[in-house]
This record gives sequence, structure tokens and C-alpha cells, in this order.
Amino acid sequence: MQDLNASLIQCQLAWESPQDNRQQFAEIIQDIPGTTDLIVLPEMFTTGFSMNALANAEEPGGATEQWLRDIARRHNCAVTGSIAVTTGGQVFNRMLFATPGNLSIYDKRHLFRMAGEHKRYAPGDERVIVEWRDWRINLQVCYDLRFPVFSRNRNDYDMLIYVANWPAPRAAHWRALLIARAIENQAAVIGVNRIGSDANGLDYSGDSLAVAPDGKLLADMRDEARVDQVCFDAAHLLDYREKFPCHMDADAFNLA
Repeated sequence: MQDLNASLIQCQLAWESPQDNRQQFAEIIQDIPGTTDLIVLPEMFTTGFSMNALANAEEPGGATEQWLRDIARRHNCAVTGSIAVTTGGQVFNRMLFATPGNLSIYDKRHLFRMAGEHKRYAPGDERVIVEWRDWRINLQVCYDLRFPVFSRNRNDYDMLIYVANWPAPRAAHWRALLIARAIENQAAVIGVNRIGSDANGLDYSGDSLAVAPDGKLLADMRDEARVDQVCFDAAHLLDYREKFPCHMDADAFNLA
């Protein structure tokens, strides 16, 4: 198992303007120094957290999917974030994980009813773990963070990624839960949020974090527009699990 170098991008988003957002991220990614294994973008990174689901949704294989594939090929890395995708007469808040030769998808399971997301989008029903450069990565979106049973490590992943549009009034929850998920699952955690305000008047304080399996903060982006590069130490992960194997005492369960 090798170390994994990740780049977390935290910035403002142009409301319901996919082309502007793709251009912004392309410019940011172009300026990332050196090489990276993984680039993480926020939830709904092309539109902001809009409930205009049908108006904003792309078809599978649409412009943003092709853009992600191109970024992955040109930079020889994985790149991930979520967008609205329509398929089979439904719209999903779909997390895309593109690599130079593949695309994996995860449809957000827990929809944020306080904003009416459950009325505009369909929930996913599958837990998705992808493998990339020796790391097994569990894909999650925003509100999923509040539901630890769904993300419980069954000794089948090494990293959790949460992409989000998580409002500032609940920033303390976001920070605490990301650290908790790392500790309870003995896994590395990445949480990428946005900053700025959206067209609904919601403010976002960022607080994107990278967390080691023991709960130590490796990156804390606060409310700044920036890119943080983090090296996740594979040897530390394996050593920590070997010396403190609490996963061996975990309860078995089936998710309905």
C-alpha cells in the first residue's frame, strides 16, 4: 500500500452556472504544484446546492462527466465531486469519481429534507467503495455524514470522502462529525465544503478538513479559498490498525 497525495479545493461557486464553475476549477487545478493522486471538489460543484433539479441536471456522459474524465487523464489522477444527473425519469445528486481509465458513481442516499432535497431528487440505494492506488475509498455526500451506520467500516475501506455544501450555522457539527468518522472507523477522512453565499442567502464557512485515522487534523482550511495538499501515510494507517485493532470487536449488522 502506497501513500496517497490528495488535493482539496475549497472555493466559492457560481450559482447554476456549470461552464463558469468548470472553468474556475480547471484554472485552480492547472496551478496545483507537483503531482497529485486525488483531487476533491465540493458537492454540486457546477451549480451550488440548487433544488432546480430538472433544470440543472445533466445526462449521464454529459459535459461535466466528460470534463472530469479529461481532467483525470491530463493530470493522471482521480478527481471527484457531485452534480445533478437525470436518468430513468429521476434526478440524482450523483458523486462522480473519475480516473484516467474509469468512472465510478455514487448516488447520495440521505437527502436533506430541510431544504426539500427529498422532493426534488431520488435517493441512492447502494454503498459505493472504489479502489484507487491501493486505497479503498468510501464515497459519501454531505448529509450522509449524520448517519454513521451507513458509513460504518466493515473492514472494507481505508478512506472516507465527504463532498458537501454544508451551511455555516452548523459548521461545528460538520467538523466534529468528520473527526468522529475517522476515529470510529479507523480510516482517513476528507471533507470538502464550499465557501461564500448562494442565491438562497445561505452562507458557507468552508471548514474543509483532512483527518488521519487517529483523529489528528492534517488540513484545516477554515473559511479561505485555497487548495490544501495532504499526504496520507499508508504505513501509519496499517500500523495504527495493527496496534489498536478495535475493528475486531465491532458488531456485525445488515443494512436494510
